Amino acid sequence: MALDDPSFSIRLGEPGARLLGSVDLSMIQSLCGQLFTVPKGDHPIIVELTTLGGDAEMGRRALLEIELARERFAPRRLVFLGKTVVYSAGVSLMSGFPREDRFLTKDAILLIHSRQLVQSLELSGPLRGSVPKVKSMLHQLKCGHDVEEQAFEKLIAGSQVDMDTLLEKALYNWYITAAEAVELGLVADIV
Repeated sequence: MALDDPSFSIRLGEPGARLLGSVDLSMIQSLCGQLFTVPKGDHPIIVELTTLGGDAEMGRRALLEIELARERFAPRRLVFLGKTVVYSAGVSLMSGFPREDRFLTKDAILLIHSRQLVQSLELSGPLRGSVPKVKSMLHQLKCGHDVEEQAFEKLIAGSQVDMDTLLEKALYNWYITAAEAVELGLVADIV
């Protein structure tokens, strides 16, 4: 179904899942619950999101739930509609949809940034005892970096944004308007 199809516009007002607030455990539970109660039919299932962000790991879980729902509902389309703000972990959720199934309202702004870490590492005592602590922290950083890049790859697939550009801009909080997101090919269109 094309964006200019009149029934598509009507269905945008009838989301299959409406998600508002922080990306956290309760949002994931709400997403799953709403997707399991979607009425039968062949029209696209709209997942509407407004969020200031939240827990990065819950954003990853939401991405997984979207991918599983896409398989479950196939060949029916699962469509993302970002409204007003889609920040941080919300962009991770959005990356679970292929570019052609991502839409934003005209006032929407995306925020893409690097994974954050606030942690102290205290080293005291024998040097030999400090090495495992340092190695553990390095493993945590490496794992976080790998997970970040996996989500970023899904986000930029089919767009004009390359990974090096994204990684550089994400260091400094990259705010993207709906019009810019369309121009960059991160979303299909504005509704």
